[in-house]
Amino acid sequence: MITKLVRLPGLVGEYFFSSGCGVCGGTLLSMEETWYGLCADCQNFFTIVYENRCSLCGRPLISETDRCLSCRNGALSYVDQGAALFPYTGNYRNLLRAYKFEGCRRLGNFLAEKILEGLSCFSAPLSRDAVLVPVPPKPGKLKKIGWDQIDYIAKILKRRFRETRSFRVYPCLKRLSFQSQKGLNREDRKTNLLGRIRPVRKAPREAVLFDDVITTGATLDACAAALKDGGAEKVYGICLFY
Repeated sequence: MITKLVRLPGLVGEYFFSSGCGVCGGTLLSMEETWYGLCADCQNFFTIVYENRCSLCGRPLISETDRCLSCRNGALSYVDQGAALFPYTGNYRNLLRAYKFEGCRRLGNFLAEKILEGLSCFSAPLSRDAVLVPVPPKPGKLKKIGWDQIDYIAKILKRRFRETRSFRVYPCLKRLSFQSQKGLNREDRKTNLLGRIRPVRKAPREAVLFDDVITTGATLDACAAALKDGGAEKVYGICLFY
């Protein structure tokens, strides 16, 4: 399956000049390990647990039933159902840090696969019309640092879907300038984004938003609101880390 996604000469170069596992630093011993940027042990560590999750945001429940306290308090108003895959702690945090901040872009191949696996978290199967919509980057981010971690995963998924002819990746949202979300509380995060995310193409009937981290859910919900204002009927959300 991997060879469908690979430009072989580039992978061969990575194989012989690999910088090691993106999480533990161990030697990568196979083409598959090199492709994902993770040794087999670390790949096996990142296993999605599907049971006992909030029926709305998809984060694990602690003592609650059906919905977590955050969702009961209205954290998500426009997302029909979400999935949050891994806690942003320990080795999970190290995985995202290596990908996002330390230049280990091969990990994008692994994270893209996890997004595909995470589609099974939703209670009902997605329709054939469903499209994957990346959460848009902050204004000027691509120009400033040259890449966006979600845009990069979107490109990987596009190549994958061209081969399998399954889902489509459909970037159709844009962020306008706004105050940084960092340091804001839950309510301020939500109001800070009002009207600051807009569709720039026709909204799909059924969309699956995807992002790297969900904290309060304000960004995901603002994207879902923009899609529904643009005509979307169903909007799901999937985040790699919570």
